[in-house]
Amino acid sequence: MTQKKKTVKKSKRKLDRTSKIILIGSAIIIVPFLIFGFILLSATFNTGKPIFGDRFKGDLDPAITNANMSDISAKIKSESGVEKVDVELASATLRVYVDISDSASKEDASNVANAAYDAVTNILPVGTYFTLRDNMKMYDLEIHVYNLSKDRDSDSFVYVIKNKSSTMAEPRIQVVSEPLDAELAQQLRDDVENRKNPTPTPDDNEMTVGGAEDGNEAQPDAGAGDQPKE
Repeated sequence: MTQKKKTVKKSKRKLDRTSKIILIGSAIIIVPFLIFGFILLSATFNTGKPIFGDRFKGDLDPAITNANMSDISAKIKSESGVEKVDVELASATLRVYVDISDSASKEDASNVANAAYDAVTNILPVGTYFTLRDNMKMYDLEIHVYNLSKDRDSDSFVYVIKNKSSTMAEPRIQVVSEPLDAELAQQLRDDVENRKNPTPTPDDNEMTVGGAEDGNEAQPDAGAGDQPKE
């Protein structure tokens, strides 16, 4: 009886070990398939849906509000010569578009750009909103001042941009309607006009029959069979 009991116990232990090995092996095989199936189903259900992210998470603190932009717009509209103001905030950049009178000069536009910059920074201090600090990304500022002259190729058209990124120590102003290299700009305009109106060239198949410079028509050479009679 004792020998039989020992044999039965050994058989049970072998079966238990075999069962454990089978279970562990099955789990090792099945789990990756389950994970792959879950990923595949998730991708199928999310097909066509946009993925939203926030690349400025933890940055832009404090934030620029709609109330701030309304105050900026009202302040700039009170400046002399300003006809229209649009304030937009996109991709961490505050853009201010100022339409001034058509007769305004580049000096007038530059003065308005400086006044608009002061108006913005009085409401939103530069060091708080438009300067990189503590490795935190902050806003960039662009101020566009222009007139809507119909003839944008004439000297009456003016476009001035004053901008400051969060990495710049001081703002920069530029009259973008005035080329930095006037000669190069004129050459590019001429090249465009030449492409639009190319100079016609004579057709290779056409033969021009003309005389010599003295006005006498060229005579055909006398051939061998056309010798003059004596």
